[in-house]
Amino acid sequence: MSGIFGIFKFIVSSMGVIATSLMLSVANAKDGTDYKSTNYWDITVPPEDISVNGHLIDWLFNYTTYMNLFFFILVCAGLFGFAFIYHHKKNKKPLYTYGNKPVHIWTVTIIGVAVFIGIDATISAISNNDLRNVFLNWPKEEEKPLKVQVMAQQWVWKFRYAGKDEVFNTQDDVVTVNDLRVPINRKLLFQVTSKDVIHSFFLPNARRKVDAMPGRISRIWMELNKAGKWPIACAEMCGTHHYMMGAKLTTYTPEDFESWLGQAQRVAMEVNDPEDLNLYWGWKWEVR
Repeated sequence: MSGIFGIFKFIVSSMGVIATSLMLSVANAKDGTDYKSTNYWDITVPPEDISVNGHLIDWLFNYTTYMNLFFFILVCAGLFGFAFIYHHKKNKKPLYTYGNKPVHIWTVTIIGVAVFIGIDATISAISNNDLRNVFLNWPKEEEKPLKVQVMAQQWVWKFRYAGKDEVFNTQDDVVTVNDLRVPINRKLLFQVTSKDVIHSFFLPNARRKVDAMPGRISRIWMELNKAGKWPIACAEMCGTHHYMMGAKLTTYTPEDFESWLGQAQRVAMEVNDPEDLNLYWGWKWEVR
């Protein structure tokens, strides 16, 4: 009997730790993860959301987590509860059942349907609705989204902005390495590819990522709403130095971004060498 109570006590204490972690995460989520901290509770907090639609991803993730925790606790309660109720000291004569009585069948059916509707069906319905109405609702030309081409390669990220001619892969293009700069409160449209192996363009604070694949152009859009500096990572194991494939995202106010872009375009016209073929890795912008 003491063994059963010991296991039950361990489960209860574990649930308390999980609940405390979740409460701390919710309380600190507004400020985002402290990337320099090694405290266990700090690293469980998701990165600060700086995107207009990031809350949709967070809600879906949190709902999935809480529902799984709920059913996990329910299963544990049943498992250890029945182990206690039907302990051999209380039931000298064992009871054998095949689980084919109506009450057994109805119990399993109700629980199965509840799990399916509460988790699988709900998650599928909400995610498909968000995908159709938000994430596949691509920016229109009249909204003047900022267009950026992204080239991934071992072990760097390259970014290309069209120059004043608004044509990609020309001499006045602004090209940066591991340094993405964008404005807030403006839709951003990315076309992403890879020079060598499969990478994954991941912006944790925007809650978005897309694969970068050689020979294929991937597309993704987002809108950010907070100025600052944020990390960019590769979310695909891409080789020996995968851990080095990080970049920096800087978000500006629209006025500051235009100031930076204008200066960068002037510098590009002066330093870009039309004979340097390695500089012209871009492509004609593909219109959907």
